[in-house]
Amino acid sequence: MAKQLPYHTMREIFARFQAADPAPKGELDHVNAYTLVVAVALSAQATDAGVNKATRELFKIADTPQKMLDLGEERLIDHIKTIGLFRNKAKNVMKLSRILVEEYGGEVPSSRAALQSLPGVGRKTANVVLNMWWRFPAQAVDTHIFRVGNRTGIAPGRDVDAVERAIEDNIPAEFQLHAHHWLILHGRYTCVARKPKCGACIIRDLCPYEDKTE
Repeated sequence: MAKQLPYHTMREIFARFQAADPAPKGELDHVNAYTLVVAVALSAQATDAGVNKATRELFKIADTPQKMLDLGEERLIDHIKTIGLFRNKAKNVMKLSRILVEEYGGEVPSSRAALQSLPGVGRKTANVVLNMWWRFPAQAVDTHIFRVGNRTGIAPGRDVDAVERAIEDNIPAEFQLHAHHWLILHGRYTCVARKPKCGACIIRDLCPYEDKTE
């Protein structure tokens, strides 16, 4: 685990990320806050591409909690059976849809606590929804961010909560909104797990990682 980078280095790193991709976007397809919640809940231990393939037709017919309840669990399963843990995820989607209808008037709540009270929605999912839909600078730490944060010293921490705090505490405020997307995309396509693509990295000269590749 690298040491936390100094402020001036952090500013330069995120200025470069911003220059390269001024408005990064998440890769999960959705049409509203509800479909985003469902997509993120389905994405646990699955790829965004796999989730998008499964939800492409699903969201055409079930883009609200009530429509999902009308569809029913078995028909939902037919749409998402290519995704890992699909039976358990289907149960959670139906439960959270019923709660949204009965307790929130069919609307997705915009507080982290309310979101986390929904079945299948943990802190990471809640943070993704807060960030992507309501543009709140919440930091959803996944395996990519955890790896990049510790490898580079951008946000070192022994667990995801510590990395989340390090991002919030150390990344300059003007970069907070897009920080988690820049870090996810950097980890997904450049700072990959087994053999990082250091030769193509725009922050190579600022990164303290010792085992750089060419």
